[in-house]
Amino acid sequence: MKRVILILLMSVSIFAQNVDLKVKKAIVKIYTSAKVPSYKKPWISRVTRSSGSGAVIGNNLILTNAHVVANQTYLEVQRFDVAKRFIGKVVAVSHELDLALITTEDKSFFKGIEPLKIGDLPESEQKILVYGYPMGGKTQSVTSGVVSRIEHQRYVHSGEKFLAIQVDAAINPGNSGGPAISNGKITGVVMQGITFSQNIGYLVPTIMIKHFLKDWSDGKIDGVPQLHIYISKLENPSAKRYYGLDSNQTGILVDRVMPLGNSANKLKKGDIILSIDGKKIEDDGTVAFRSGEYTSAKYLTDLHQFGDKVKLKVWRDKKELELNITMDKRGENVWLIKTYQYDKDPTYFIYGGYLFSPLVENLVNSGKGKNCSIYGLLDKFATKDKREQAILLGVFADRSNRGNQDLYNYLPVKVNGKKIKDFKFLVKTILSQKDGFIVLEDESNRQVVIDVKEAKARHKAILQMYNIEYDRSKDLRDKNFTNGI
Repeated sequence: MKRVILILLMSVSIFAQNVDLKVKKAIVKIYTSAKVPSYKKPWISRVTRSSGSGAVIGNNLILTNAHVVANQTYLEVQRFDVAKRFIGKVVAVSHELDLALITTEDKSFFKGIEPLKIGDLPESEQKILVYGYPMGGKTQSVTSGVVSRIEHQRYVHSGEKFLAIQVDAAINPGNSGGPAISNGKITGVVMQGITFSQNIGYLVPTIMIKHFLKDWSDGKIDGVPQLHIYISKLENPSAKRYYGLDSNQTGILVDRVMPLGNSANKLKKGDIILSIDGKKIEDDGTVAFRSGEYTSAKYLTDLHQFGDKVKLKVWRDKKELELNITMDKRGENVWLIKTYQYDKDPTYFIYGGYLFSPLVENLVNSGKGKNCSIYGLLDKFATKDKREQAILLGVFADRSNRGNQDLYNYLPVKVNGKKIKDFKFLVKTILSQKDGFIVLEDESNRQVVIDVKEAKARHKAILQMYNIEYDRSKDLRDKNFTNGI
């Protein structure tokens, strides 16, 4: 009898080792060379080298993080059991969800690898194994832990909030893009940890991985749609009585509707959203995504694909009504400050030593200090008359711009009396001014006056003095922008 038990135990052990080996073969190391632009000095960039992890998921594809391959200029991929590095390339990327698909030029890389399957959302306290290549090591690492909780968290790479899995397994730089495995399937992709914490790490859950893959099924990434509204919780009993709700009715209050967003001309300030797609919204702004487990009500719209319709039950003027909202407007077009930019060079324009740029999140969050006047613009939305905020980053000191040389982070709203609609409007207006003066104004009516004749006369000399090759970014070097200098 003891011998039978021993044989059974040995069989289980051998089976476990075979399963573990199959998993390990499907985990790869990714080497990235990237060109990282400077948003404060947008004409220059620096080269970085880093590494991350990924998992083979079939069809000659490797699943990893977007931040592992962001701004990449050259990729290499290495198998667990082969010393050779293979040249890789990006197939699809969602910086919003911090997910990417890559492949290799030489498809023999995938020979003998059994792709990993993508599982379901794990349960709390479910055991997981995290595979990857942390801290630049060449040998594969495996750490174990459990699912601590599941709720909406801010994804550091994009700054957006989506469902995330918190785990207590050890996660370090280099683990990014590697899978967390449970019951032989991918249960999430490692995306970030918390510095100086006691083993707190976060995974992109399979729900969002599947969303990403479905989004890409037509060959392009559209992103995760939103309602584009600001909301408040409705936990105060007095507020509920004021709006005519009874004690059994719950929901969230609409504070603002973005003029260029999906809910424009549909939802109104003061509306109360009672349910989304038939799912009840709690007064604290959460919804049950599983029995006894709650997360942000945004979860219900996150499940949709771009262009889908979402059904809302709304309380307006003490009456209940139903609305269908088509979510087909892109997020980058509804905000005054554009979201994080990757895989592209910053836009800039230099005129007589004055350095202009559109304001984007990369610029707002660059550097150690936060400029309050700029940081506060992150909550502002675009309108039909003002789609983008321009910024005068600084002035290259020269005899032609004396007195303005200490200007920086100046936010013009008008140029020669005209409201600045977007950055390209500012550039075209400046270039169209053949003589006289260019007058900029900010919200406080503070003016910056540029003498056109002096600016043109000193323009090339200023560029040479500061060793700047081009006075504008590549996207502004076409026929649509008259070279007025």
